[in-house]
Amino acid sequence: VQLQASGGGLVQAGGSLRLSCAASGATFSSYAMGWFRQAPGKEREFVAGISWFGGRTYYGDSAKGRFTISRDNAKNTVYLQMNALKPEDTAVYYCGASRRNTSAREVDYWGQGTQVTVSS
Repeated sequence: VQLQASGGGLVQAGGSLRLSCAASGATFSSYAMGWFRQAPGKEREFVAGISWFGGRTYYGDSAKGRFTISRDNAKNTVYLQMNALKPEDTAVYYCGASRRNTSAREVDYWGQGTQVTVSS
């Protein structure tokens, strides 16, 4: 499966962004989907995950209460709505597809990253 992430950019603290990740090359609903991020000098961390048909969602501590993951299987796309952004949310955000678990914490396929920069 090929994944194409988009929607990153520069935003002021307190603002919002919506990331999208479009999938192709496979049956999208066969994969749980996740968002991860990696800041300079830090390890990649789990942000959010969503099960195959969207019935279950999972969030990392940094995302709880501010970010919302969703998916549209008809459009082969997963989204990450990010609100109340903070400078510490600055990172490259990656989407991933998993057939191994519903939270998508273990990724089989990665998309390219999209940069999110939050200014103070």
